[in-house]
Amino acid sequence: MKINILLVDDEEDFVDSLAERLRLRDFVVETAFNGVDAIKSIKQMEFDIIFLDVKMPGMDGIEVLKQIKKLKPLPQVIMLTGNATVESAIEGMKVGAYDYIMKPVVTEDLIELINKAYKIVEEQKEKIRKAEVDNILKKRGW
Repeated sequence: MKINILLVDDEEDFVDSLAERLRLRDFVVETAFNGVDAIKSIKQMEFDIIFLDVKMPGMDGIEVLKQIKKLKPLPQVIMLTGNATVESAIEGMKVGAYDYIMKPVVTEDLIELINKAYKIVEEQKEKIRKAEVDNILKKRGW
């Protein structure tokens, strides 16, 4: 199964370059260049991992993260940050982000982080499936 990723950052060249690097490694990648478009994408599609820039014009990354967690708590959100916004990235982790990574990103570090975060998504999905099966069996009296 392929990992579905959403990249959210207002720096279009950065997003396009990163998306291409991930697609070359067989990830399914969608992009958004602001928080409003990211929320629209999240409502329409299922993502496993979301990379979210902390500093964006309009709706910042922390506000987008809060909305993501209300809409779909399962995807693991990784905050993208420059040197000046490490505190904001840490704030994001308090709100529910999985981790944060500094820009510019090293592809190998990114892949390792994606794989670790995806393991958590898979574990959560398995727990949900097990609970659903247990619920069906209970209803049938088994």
